[in-house]
Amino acid sequence: MGKSRRREKLAVSLLFGLLLPCCLAQTTPSNAATRTPTRTPTPSPSPQTERLRVRLSGYPRKHNEGRVELFYKGEWGTICDDDFAIANANVLCRQLGFVEATGWTHSAKYGKGQGKIWLDNVQCNGGERSIDSCKSRGWGNSDCTHDEDAGVVCKDERIPGFVESNVIDAQVDEKQIEEVRLRPVVTTARKKLPITEGVVEVKYKDGWAQICDLRWTIKNTHVVCGMLGFPHERKVNKNFYKRLTKRAAEKVSRPKVNVSAGGRQTPKAKANSKTKQSSPGKRLYLERQKNHFHVHSVACAGTEIHLAACPLQFSKPNATSSCEGGMPAVVSCMPGPLFIQNNLKKKPKISNNVRLKGGAKLGEGRVEVLKGNEWGTVCDDRWSLQSASVVCRELGFGSAKEALTGARMGQGIGPIYMNEVKCVGQERSIWNCPFKNITSEDCQHVEDAAVRCNVPYMGVEHSIRLAGGRTRYEGRLEVLSLDSNGTLSWGLICGETWNTREAMVACRQLGLGYANQGVQETWYWDSSNVTEMIMSGVKCTGNEMSLSQCQHHKTVSCQKAAAKFAAGVICSDTASDLVLNASLVQQTAYIEDRPLHMLYCAAEEDCLSKTAAQANWPYGHRRLLRFSSQIHNIGRADFKPKAGRHSWVWHACHGHYHSMDIFTHYDLLSGNGTKVAEGHKASFCLEDTDCQEGVSKRYECANFGNQGITVGCWDLYRHDIDCQWIDITDVKPGNYILQIVINPNYEVVESDFTNNCMKCNCKYDGHRIWLHNCHIGDAFSEEAERRFEKYPGQLNNQIPSINQQ
Repeated sequence: MGKSRRREKLAVSLLFGLLLPCCLAQTTPSNAATRTPTRTPTPSPSPQTERLRVRLSGYPRKHNEGRVELFYKGEWGTICDDDFAIANANVLCRQLGFVEATGWTHSAKYGKGQGKIWLDNVQCNGGERSIDSCKSRGWGNSDCTHDEDAGVVCKDERIPGFVESNVIDAQVDEKQIEEVRLRPVVTTARKKLPITEGVVEVKYKDGWAQICDLRWTIKNTHVVCGMLGFPHERKVNKNFYKRLTKRAAEKVSRPKVNVSAGGRQTPKAKANSKTKQSSPGKRLYLERQKNHFHVHSVACAGTEIHLAACPLQFSKPNATSSCEGGMPAVVSCMPGPLFIQNNLKKKPKISNNVRLKGGAKLGEGRVEVLKGNEWGTVCDDRWSLQSASVVCRELGFGSAKEALTGARMGQGIGPIYMNEVKCVGQERSIWNCPFKNITSEDCQHVEDAAVRCNVPYMGVEHSIRLAGGRTRYEGRLEVLSLDSNGTLSWGLICGETWNTREAMVACRQLGLGYANQGVQETWYWDSSNVTEMIMSGVKCTGNEMSLSQCQHHKTVSCQKAAAKFAAGVICSDTASDLVLNASLVQQTAYIEDRPLHMLYCAAEEDCLSKTAAQANWPYGHRRLLRFSSQIHNIGRADFKPKAGRHSWVWHACHGHYHSMDIFTHYDLLSGNGTKVAEGHKASFCLEDTDCQEGVSKRYECANFGNQGITVGCWDLYRHDIDCQWIDITDVKPGNYILQIVINPNYEVVESDFTNNCMKCNCKYDGHRIWLHNCHIGDAFSEEAERRFEKYPGQLNNQIPSINQQ
């Protein structure tokens, strides 16, 4: 759907810069390394007053492909495919932030666009910096229709430091205030991360400068805390800091010096002097004397995303003012529940009717809101940093680093509840902001809004590392260990029991997104001299922020202790996401009494209950609850079996290959959760049954073809095929719960496992069955809890993080 809204964008990205651990300061992102270089395009057919904006559109697709649309004269339009070539695609992909193109499409493969066809007969040599530098018929001069809209497929690799498309970021002058940090003064605060209280400092020249606290307000504190990843601020005990400052000033003005008979200062006096120099009050006082008050008169409204957006003044060069009558500004922030130390008795609550989905990292994702019993998305019309910040803060993060449009975090399913959300920035929930209700003509899921939130610096990425991989996304995992002598060293993790969920946590901790695979043997990544196993029996739920939160053996117990059997990971920026069509299950469910002589193959594949073995074969029958399963991939990567085709298992009875032993679990549960009947479905033919408009099928089982589910497509297991059932022969009449879980063993990593489970209320009278209230549930956390109840290992969270040293 064409839009006429303009999203101005400066080349500034508020990304978190990693501070050296020894600095121990909570710091905002540095922009120095991520600034986009100024571009000077070659002469174009029509001069542009601003950098040409390009986006990828079309019906469900991967994030790196789609119909090309250009924003010109306040309107989005397309490019005709006449004379289109790979050189054109390369130019466009680089404009979008990808390293190169792998292909291009014609004839509106991603659906027909709307509005203008801006360019036709485009001919690039491949080296241009912008598509408007290539030869063409000129802007708006075309004899094409939208049936000829061109598209591109870009290589899924980003240009380092590129500012992404479809991103709204803070429109401030980063040259004024590039970076902000909290430097702790109280001794106890220096030992813990995240740092929540301290002196506010701004990056200035080659060092750090302070802010004068005269006329400093709680609104200023609110903005600073948001930048540092904290949702709320706390009141600072200013009198405490004043007393420290005053006490230090008095001691400096009347120093007590021990002298020897010869009039020299004694060693004891020198030692005392050093002690005084390191006291909190002394530090505040001495820095005041250095005249490092670079900023003063800050007057934030409280809704700003960055301190640089607030009215403020800078000290004049070479000024000698030392904030007369004031002191360095000190703030105290309240972290969200995910970042709170365990010793706090009362933890703040976060919203239970707003969530983020599809993000590769903590604090980012597609915005989803709960209405009634169903989750839905938010349309990106008028989506802003203020609205995004309200979402971030109510979820326990700081203000929004970026507001993303155009389904940058994948497309949701189901309803779109909100459009044109207009938050001021002070609201406690997005539901408190003005918004318009949605009609089907207003928005589609290609316009789902997303956010990237500021999160506190925790330092967890410094306690693990990857070694030996071909890229930074893969390798053998090495963990920082503290031995009995207090020496830090890198040890390995035992590969036994290491699997997908543990790899998910490791990739998250490393800041590398999702886990493509958890590897139990890493002999081919042997490039390190680290050989000692220091961890074994690691068990994670998959939701932890770091491996230190997972269970593992208190004492290392690894049968294969050689380095080649150490754990490793392969990480990825994108992942698939499977969701079951709940309404189709409800519509297609029925009972069949199937003769035993027709169930030999099903029995061989273990699709019947255990009592079937005692039946009088081939006489009699089994009572089956049958239904159809339609499984959609709404993620940002194709769903493909973990095992390659060389290891697929041939089943002669049914005459097909199984690429996954168990693709789906079917369970009938009693009211208290006890399993009364079960079934399973192997992926004998994982393929694209059908796709949404504009998406082409890529996987087909016929003739030993590739198996998988493309983004925007679905696989349909019809009710009338073998094993598409639960054997309820032994089930008595009553009320039950039907539960279906996709990818139950987590063989393939997905961006969201919480939507892999569907539950229905079920009434069975002995002859007929009724399903109602079928909905997508959360089997992931429930299964994880059961898993840990049975796990014999001991909880040991003593993996050291470098900030503790």
